[in-house]
Amino acid sequence: MTTRRPNVHSPFDRDAIRIPIRIFTANDRMNQTLIEQLDPAAWTAKPPAKPPGKVRTIAAIFTHMHNVRCKWVRLTAPHLPLPAQLNRTNCTQQQACAGLTESSARCVEMLAEALSGGIKMFRRDGWAQPWPVGPEMLCYMVAHEAHHRGQVCLLAHQLGFPLPHAVTSGSWNWEKLWKESEPPGNGIHPV
Repeated sequence: MTTRRPNVHSPFDRDAIRIPIRIFTANDRMNQTLIEQLDPAAWTAKPPAKPPGKVRTIAAIFTHMHNVRCKWVRLTAPHLPLPAQLNRTNCTQQQACAGLTESSARCVEMLAEALSGGIKMFRRDGWAQPWPVGPEMLCYMVAHEAHHRGQVCLLAHQLGFPLPHAVTSGSWNWEKLWKESEPPGNGIHPV
């Protein structure tokens, strides 16, 4: 069995760092939109026919996303201030929005520092091997959250509170999300 050698990336220049930052910002905008458009009755509701295994509420899914972001920052960039953890049993939609806004800001700082060469390794968990920072770090972070957004959409539907079509299909409207993730007039377009 061969062991994959981790890629070591050169630091990104200042303009190149803006693109991953915008990607993560657009990713967070999707999370915020789901929470904002979710029927409050679905927030802590549990599925009527529980499948085998543990099923999280939508509140627990979003608090997990925030708390994992905090873990990434704590392990990868311990010098950055950490947002407070959210409690899945009593977190409100408004608290989740505020918490995700704050943890997104810390992740953006961590990404900017990592991609400019100031942080060398991404530590996603205490048990996992650290990775050299680079595009893989961003891809992992966005994929983790996309997975949980899918869970939220499915669970809301199963609970009888489906999200509006404009919201679920809007999460695929990267052009709009991209425009919303950057102040006007910078001229950067998605690849």
